[in-house]
Amino acid sequence: MSGIKSSVNLLRVAVRSQIVSKAALSHKPAKHHISAGEQGIALTVFFITILGPSGYVLAHLEDYKHHS
Repeated sequence: MSGIKSSVNLLRVAVRSQIVSKAALSHKPAKHHISAGEQGIALTVFFITILGPSGYVLAHLEDYKHHS
């Protein structure tokens, strides 16, 4: 029973430390307006940058297996 209590206390401490104080947040209007086209281009670049190399490796996986 004491093991359960100590586990619950550890979980409480972990959850409590993740709460962010509202005083640290600030809400201001954006300094520069970004159009929908610019957002679309940025998302496309991020998508290609992250998924492009992994897609290449997966597409050539058989080549890597037979190369060795």
